[in-house]
Amino acid sequence: MKKKFLLTWFQKIAPTLLLMLVLIVFFVVLFINDILHIIYPGHAGVKWSIFHGTQVNYVYPEGFHLTWPANKMYIYDVRIQEISKELDVLSKKGLRVHLLFSIRFRPKYEYLGLLHQNIGMDYPDKVILPEIESVLRETIGTLNSDEIYTSGRKIIAGAINQAIEQLHQRYILVDDVLIRKIILPEIVANAIKFKIEQKHLVDAHEYIVQKEEKEARRKYVEAEGIKKKYQVILQALQDEKILKWEGIQATKDISKSENAKVLIIGGKDGLPIIFNSSQ
Repeated sequence: MKKKFLLTWFQKIAPTLLLMLVLIVFFVVLFINDILHIIYPGHAGVKWSIFHGTQVNYVYPEGFHLTWPANKMYIYDVRIQEISKELDVLSKKGLRVHLLFSIRFRPKYEYLGLLHQNIGMDYPDKVILPEIESVLRETIGTLNSDEIYTSGRKIIAGAINQAIEQLHQRYILVDDVLIRKIILPEIVANAIKFKIEQKHLVDAHEYIVQKEEKEARRKYVEAEGIKKKYQVILQALQDEKILKWEGIQATKDISKSENAKVLIIGGKDGLPIIFNSSQ
């Protein structure tokens, strides 16, 4: 009787159970994207709850995650990304300058919840590009065309470092800002090139003149040294005692030679006669 009762009861509720199962499957399929979240490598998730709002104290790592259908999961790319951009700006004197630059960046992983809550997933367009473009416009607006052509990259790089610090405070890490090209109007660029070439020619001429002046001073000093040398020699030749001494030394050296010789040095005050015929 008991088994028969259970069977009868099950037959009665079976359609209801089947309907509930179908509804569950239907809702799972319908809300699968809101329930099941797969975070792939190089990405991280921020959860928004209908009851608690944005969860800022926890970042969902790579892998498989489940949430209630009413909640949301926002998935961010946390790898280094790059934006390339072209921009026209005006120099100090109103010259139009065309810039090609790129920005390498990534969000701060541990502050991803705060970034999402305060800025959102479109933070590159809301924060990064406006900040960098503002710095570029402001910096180039203080430069003349010559400065842009010769030292523009260095000056711009220094100003961009300040913008990077501002972005750092907004939960964004900027790896680098690359100024790929600075393009001036052709007529201006050619004029600057010519001016620089002429300056190099003048510098080269000045270098040659300085080199020749140094060489002339060197030769003058050398000539003065030679002159003093011969003055000393001339004074020595005028001293008879020195001449006699040198003569005696030379006579001694000759007398020691193995060759047969007769050496006569005459004069009242001359040196002695040295005669050697042994060989």
